[in-house]
Order: sequence, then C-alpha cells, then structure tokens
Amino acid sequence: MIGVFDSGLGGLSVWRELVKQLPDEAVLYLADRGYCPYGKRSAEQLQRRCEAITRYLIAQGAEIIVIACNTATSAAAQHLRGRFNLPIVGMEPAVKPAALLSRRGKIGVLATEVTLSGDKFRELAERYRDQAEVLVQPAPRLVELVEHGDLDSAHARAVVTSQLEPLLAAGVDQIVLGCTHFPFLLPLMQELAGPNVALVDPAGAVCRQTARLLDQQRTSSAASANPAGRYRFVSTDDAPGMHDFIARVLQRDVAVESLTLE
Repeated sequence: MIGVFDSGLGGLSVWRELVKQLPDEAVLYLADRGYCPYGKRSAEQLQRRCEAITRYLIAQGAEIIVIACNTATSAAAQHLRGRFNLPIVGMEPAVKPAALLSRRGKIGVLATEVTLSGDKFRELAERYRDQAEVLVQPAPRLVELVEHGDLDSAHARAVVTSQLEPLLAAGVDQIVLGCTHFPFLLPLMQELAGPNVALVDPAGAVCRQTARLLDQQRTSSAASANPAGRYRFVSTDDAPGMHDFIARVLQRDVAVESLTLE
C-alpha cells in the first residue's frame, strides 16, 4: 500500500496521478486538515507532525510514503528518512524542466513561503541559474481557495490574477506549480496566463519515482498484496468537506474517515 499525506486537499492532485500510473496499488490518503496550513508552522512543528503521520500510515500497512506537500517535504523529508526504514518520496518544484524549456530565460515559481525560503529550494534555483532566471511568488492564498473548493468564482479569479501578475509582468514563459494544491486551479491559471506561458506540475515525475522505488523493494515475482481499486481517505478535520470536494472535483463518491492524531 502507498501512504500519501498532505496538509489538506492539495495532495489529491498527486493521488489523482498515482491512481492513473499505478492502478493496481492500494492508496491511503491522509489530509491533515486539522493542522492546515502547514505554511504557518515551524520546521520543528512540521517534523513532529509528519513523524506522527508517518507512524500512523506505516501502522495501517504503508510500504512507501509519498509526502504530497512541498512545504512538508522541505521541512521534514530528511528528518523522516533518518527515522524510518522505508522509501519516502517528496515533492520538488520542477525548476529543472522549466529552466531547460524556457525560451526567454525567465521562469516563475509559485509556492508557499516555507518552500521558497528552504535550503533545498535555494540550492535548486542556484543549480539552474545559468539556464534561467528564477523569480518567486509566495502564494498562500491559492491554498485557501482550494481548501474551500473555490476554483473558478469571481473571487478565485481575482486572487489568482493577483498572484500571477508579478510573474507575467516580469516576462516569464514557464510557471512552476510549487504546491500540490495549485494543479486544481490549473485550468483557471492557464486561462489567465495565456497560451504562451506553460504551467509545470511535478506530480507525474513524483509518481514515476514512486513506481521505481516500489519495484526496487519488491521481488520481480511479488504482486501487490492489496486488491486493485482499494482507496482509503482520512481527514484530521472536516471529513464531510473533504468528501464533497472529492465528489465534485474528482467525481468519486468515497467514504472519508475521521482521525484524531496525537
């Protein structure tokens, strides 16, 4: 089983890609909505919280953990890898493909402040500075839109426009979605950004890495121990709201379990 977690609903964009690429795997998705937003937490708080979540997912049978959250990856991925003996896959803003594909030599990155201020992101941006100038835009308001299921209202359009404008005015031709919440706003963002700006979602690459690590730790003759299509969803707060979002946006009618995480 694949254990996936995020601060809320954003990581469902990674879940959506996982079930496309690995349809025979069972997936347990945990939305830590009771602790959302992660962007307002310290690194130490996130490390403790992510450790508790990982222990829960392992107890439920997870054989690999996907941190479907850029903020949690930045703050806690290395911490978790030092404490647990199983593969842990994190998110990384897709700066490399954006920089290599940029025609103008300017790319933008939308993310939370925790992701943008982290050493991992700074090192990543520095690595590709010869290919492209990397401009950043903190965008915590986009996380709030997705958590409220507001993906295309007049208010959503105004907020998304305000977040895109600085990058578009600077002349970027690639915008990296550095938070797993943002792909749910991709249709609106693409409309507002226009056809000459590409939006880059790293979910596909993360899922391919997950598949590679699963293959490595299983024997060639081993099959998944879980029936195809077995998906569980858990929320630390507002399970009905999560159910409604999945039904409306992912068009699946699923049960969402409530969890109190100590």
